[in-house]
Amino acid sequence: MAVVRDLRVLLRFQGFRRLLAVRLLSQGADGVYQVGLATYVVFSPEKQTSATAIASAMAVLLLPYSLVGPFAGALLDRWRRRQIFLYGNLLRAVLASVTAALIISGVPDWLFYVSALCVTAVNRFVLAGLSAALPRVVDAERLVMANSLSPTAGTLAATAGGGLAFVVRLLISDSDAAVVLLGAGLYLCAALASLRIAVTLLGPDPQLVRPRFGTAVAGTARDLVAGVRHLAAPPRREAAWALASMTLLRFCYGALTVTVLMLCRYALTSDTDDGLALLGLALGISGAGFFAAAVVTPWAATRLGAGRWIMVCAAAAAALELVLGLPFATVPLLVAAFVLGLTTQGAKIATDTIVQSSVEDGFRGRIFSVYDVLFNVAFVGAAGMAALMLPPDGRSALLVVTVAVIYGAVAVAMARFERRRVSRQ
Repeated sequence: MAVVRDLRVLLRFQGFRRLLAVRLLSQGADGVYQVGLATYVVFSPEKQTSATAIASAMAVLLLPYSLVGPFAGALLDRWRRRQIFLYGNLLRAVLASVTAALIISGVPDWLFYVSALCVTAVNRFVLAGLSAALPRVVDAERLVMANSLSPTAGTLAATAGGGLAFVVRLLISDSDAAVVLLGAGLYLCAALASLRIAVTLLGPDPQLVRPRFGTAVAGTARDLVAGVRHLAAPPRREAAWALASMTLLRFCYGALTVTVLMLCRYALTSDTDDGLALLGLALGISGAGFFAAAVVTPWAATRLGAGRWIMVCAAAAAALELVLGLPFATVPLLVAAFVLGLTTQGAKIATDTIVQSSVEDGFRGRIFSVYDVLFNVAFVGAAGMAALMLPPDGRSALLVVTVAVIYGAVAVAMARFERRRVSRQ
């Protein structure tokens, strides 16, 4: 298989191998931790979950990082990225253990959300740092290949971590706290794996490193303005369009995520354990779609161009999401999970590649943090829209049609931009 051959090529780079190990362990832990939170919030038998409750939880966990994200970017362009992976994962291990203790103690929900909020805060630094560091461990010729395999491998690791969490929850221990503790253990392993990477390897360049926290924070506003100007410059217009398109695709994915949660909880099954198992199956099939994207995207992006591949992914999602979503049945839902996994991850790989190849190294940290903020805002906004549109059982034809229209609008916008871009060349 081409993907196996490409992976073998990349694994010859020692820095890539070690960075990939950190990514796999870190995002695998994310998958475990997030499933632990989801089962506690959505599938606890004593909780009567609604779309509004899910949207509120997402807002509490994600929206505050619209403020943290820009600071993360400014610091990522100054702090040693290896050190962020080490101390960030150690801190998350501790905080996840605290979350488990709070679940066992049966504390009020707000205290539980504060603990989860802290874990998510550190996550902003780690994920943005992984993307910003990738060009430091592979050459420019293999950057598209690395962007196909590395983030996709991380997503698959998160999916596998989620699957492991489901197994622990359903078969080994009927305890959300045990699942969260498993996530804490994986965060610790990720921290230890980062020690195998040289401190200076992942950048940023020494002249950009300013270890004093106050100095970095004081320059954040100025740095962000410079980063936006850098992104808005004509040579990087494609990166700006790709980021805008990916934000809308993330919005669609968020709305459908809430829909699937509600369908699994109430409409497609009558038992919470059955609903949890169905959700786990849907996530696993979506993970297969992520893997398919890693196989298809390098070939498609090379032949079509990364921008046109984003257009194709959005157009395919628009058509197939509509056909598969409206029946509100189990089999079409699972097929849709695969399709949306493939198209969403395919578009993300293309977007990452466009941004990384267009943005200079000294700006990558802040640009990827803004990218992350856009993801959060889009996901929470989609959850809010779903809360307004979804009935208690999660069946809403209006929401499915609305999402299809947004997918279609992205496809049309990217097609027009690519046509203009080619005509200017």
